[in-house]
Amino acid sequence: MIILKNLSLRRSAKVLLDNASVSINPGERVGLVGRNGAGKSSLFALLNGTLHEDKGDFSMPSQWRMAQVAQDMPETSEPATDFVIAGDSQLVAAQTEVTAAEESDDGERMAHAYMALHDAGAHDAQSRAQSLILGLGFQVRELSQPVNSFSGGWRMRLQLARALMCPSDLLLLDEPTNHLDLDALVWLEAWLKKYPGTMLVISHDREFLDAVTNVTIHIENGQLTRYGGNYSTFEDMRAEQMALQQAAFAKQQDKIAHLQDFINRFKAKASKAKQAQSRVKALDRMERLAPMLASADFTFEFKEPLNLPNPMLTIDDASFGYPPPADAPPGTLPTVIVQHVSKSVFAGQRIGILGANGQGKSTLVKTIARTLPVVAGEVIEGRGLNIGYFAQQELDVLRPKDTPLEHMIRLARDTIASGGAGQFSSREQDLRTFLGTFNFNGDMVKQAVGTMSGGEKARLVLCMIVWQRPNLLLLDEPTNHLDLATREALAMALNEFEGTLMLVSHDRALLRSVCDEFWLVTRGGVEPFDGDLDDYQRYLLEEGKRLRESLKEAGKVASAPVVKTEPAPAAAKKPVSSGKIKSLQQKLEKLDKSMAALQAEKAAFEARLGGTLSVEEITETGKQLQHVIDELAIEEGEWLELSGEIEALEGASA
Repeated sequence: MIILKNLSLRRSAKVLLDNASVSINPGERVGLVGRNGAGKSSLFALLNGTLHEDKGDFSMPSQWRMAQVAQDMPETSEPATDFVIAGDSQLVAAQTEVTAAEESDDGERMAHAYMALHDAGAHDAQSRAQSLILGLGFQVRELSQPVNSFSGGWRMRLQLARALMCPSDLLLLDEPTNHLDLDALVWLEAWLKKYPGTMLVISHDREFLDAVTNVTIHIENGQLTRYGGNYSTFEDMRAEQMALQQAAFAKQQDKIAHLQDFINRFKAKASKAKQAQSRVKALDRMERLAPMLASADFTFEFKEPLNLPNPMLTIDDASFGYPPPADAPPGTLPTVIVQHVSKSVFAGQRIGILGANGQGKSTLVKTIARTLPVVAGEVIEGRGLNIGYFAQQELDVLRPKDTPLEHMIRLARDTIASGGAGQFSSREQDLRTFLGTFNFNGDMVKQAVGTMSGGEKARLVLCMIVWQRPNLLLLDEPTNHLDLATREALAMALNEFEGTLMLVSHDRALLRSVCDEFWLVTRGGVEPFDGDLDDYQRYLLEEGKRLRESLKEAGKVASAPVVKTEPAPAAAKKPVSSGKIKSLQQKLEKLDKSMAALQAEKAAFEARLGGTLSVEEITETGKQLQHVIDELAIEEGEWLELSGEIEALEGASA
């Protein structure tokens, strides 16, 4: 059990917890909620030993093993699978002991070391790691790629896989969904539901919290309040408490007014002075209840668009992708991600764009936003189209060294130069005032954007979009850095928006509340998705089950759930020799047979270790088992490389 009793916690001069108490029972799944800056991450730092309490008592079982997602960006050329396996600290320690025991030539020590290695799960470590990596959205061919070959968001997924790989009694997850697409998010929920230990999670995704937690702890005003139930239950209970407290506050205000009226009327009269004085004392003694206000840090709205072209867009047999790099040889073809799309977007449509990672959702949005050129075909814009674009990475549209005010001045200047008109005047004072409505006040308007938090950058992008008064909103993961209250403010604003919306998001609550229809980007095309988000989640689980079964048949992946959809087809099609594919498939079949034989040997050695053996027999059997495990790991790596090569060749020849 984790116990905090009358605990106070500071960071610098700021008091985060003030005489707070709470307890967490073994096996509970706790959602930690509260405004940004309330102290959620600092509470994690207390649990992992980075911070220490200033006063009060804090205790947790000393034998508990803890796992947490490292926040640093890994810079290593280590293969992805090996990097994740290294997250299993128990296995790493056992492997280290085996090496030391072999060097010592101590038979008894070696016997114990091999048994410990077996107990640590060395026999299935690779398949466990790979199931985690695939579940979080990677492709089979990426399992052996070096960590530093991936972008920042993908490296953070590997850090998450590494934390899940580590056997633990306490799992701390701080915003685990930020870098995930919806398919990986569904997989993570399924994995966490089976996690046997105690879990604390910080997240601004209400549906994720509802799915994986059964207790909610709210941090507010330095206090910890425990609620039984998930986030929706917490909201209902808190709303009821607020209503009761607001009623008590109103009743108290009536009583205060009555006492004050008596004091004002009679304090000057000698005959009533004593009674008036007693009421002054009663008023002083009365506890002043503060009204509880449930509101976001700010609210905003999109003004009515100046015009609504219809259709907004006409997409005619268009292909979307990336042009060849500037240093590519002449004749290099563009990389096509999505092709042969013919669709129209009409005024007032509210479209949610679904699809697994890598299928082309962001590519589609970037092309419509004019950030990427159309590879083939046409995207015809309606007359008067005015796009408001929220990029998945805010710095795609923000300049780190510039201030919010400089961003707004440049936006106003560019808008006027292009013949457009913003929502307000382009005078500097008016721009300052407008920034203030998005909580950019005082010195913040002159603070470099690169020094701001993710939430502040997201607010600035929203501010710039609203000022432009768009009639088509293209939003690519707009909620990644927004807290729950601000997400609610965004959902309200989008529901009142009178233009057209196209939204890519893993926030299912936002998709449900603002989208009327869905497009599915899959297998190199775009098609309507006839169903709701529950249907889409079932679709993802079925796709994951299909892939898992195919991988399990080849002995590649353990039984952990894998949610994975089809990879995007290769862009530029080139003739591929069927003989080459057949040759690779024959090699794959040979590997399958060899691996099956090694699996049988491994099972036999493991069964023998489970029996009664002498120290010498344990040592020898342990060595033989380790040799088989090493051989199997090598052949599994070869199998994966061959499979990836065949997959690429078959895609190119399709």
